[in-house]
Amino acid sequence: MEQKQSVYDWKQIVDRLQQYLRLKTTPIGMKLFATREEMEAIHRIRRPQAIHTADQIVAQAARLGWTVGITADDLVSPQCGVVLGLHPRTEEWLSGKNMAGVWFENEQEAAAHQQAMTVVPFGQYEAMAVSPLIAQRFTPDICLLYGTPGQMILFINGLQWSGYKKLEWSVVGESSCADSWGRALLTREPSLSIPCFAERRYGGVLDDELLMALPPEFLLKALDGLEQLSKNGLRYPIPQYGVQMDVRAGMQHSYG
Repeated sequence: MEQKQSVYDWKQIVDRLQQYLRLKTTPIGMKLFATREEMEAIHRIRRPQAIHTADQIVAQAARLGWTVGITADDLVSPQCGVVLGLHPRTEEWLSGKNMAGVWFENEQEAAAHQQAMTVVPFGQYEAMAVSPLIAQRFTPDICLLYGTPGQMILFINGLQWSGYKKLEWSVVGESSCADSWGRALLTREPSLSIPCFAERRYGGVLDDELLMALPPEFLLKALDGLEQLSKNGLRYPIPQYGVQMDVRAGMQHSYG
């Protein structure tokens, strides 16, 4: 049975994102499902024919425009599944021993990294799906946007236009999906990350891209803020003023 779509007008939302930020990578949505059957009921969903990382699954939506659904059995290791709440945080996982001597000096450091990761609690979900927002296949739990630092800071400025709040994020290092979709799914807060080695090697993330993960309501809030900033002449791409120019005219316009 095909899932009903929410009141979000995803075409308009994506059009506004492109108007204000000119993103090069497709904005996508991610949703967790209590059962595999619910995930497989999504219209024209693809199921993996090989073993992947979660980074690859996300990339198939963001880079190829596919709607893809997975369970823990489709993932190469528990590392990805734990972040999504599809695999328990076992003692072996918490030890991080497979990363010792590779990403971290020893097992103690690797275990500290595993403990630091922000993950969805195990036991509520059996499956996950990703899809381009414009495809309107389901109402996402969170939206994922890839963009340059310049695009991301203006997006954050849009978030802070009204109801100002200082935004703070963490960097867990490798397994930075815990900083983006793991944190956003758990906390329901905007979550910015520097994509890690695995996301870039296996997920096709470009060298100049950051990742913002956030619930849909924050996406709308940021877009409304971007609209107001645009009216004030604060737009992307940010024009270079010149490092030797008299700065007063430009500062007067932007800062008063």
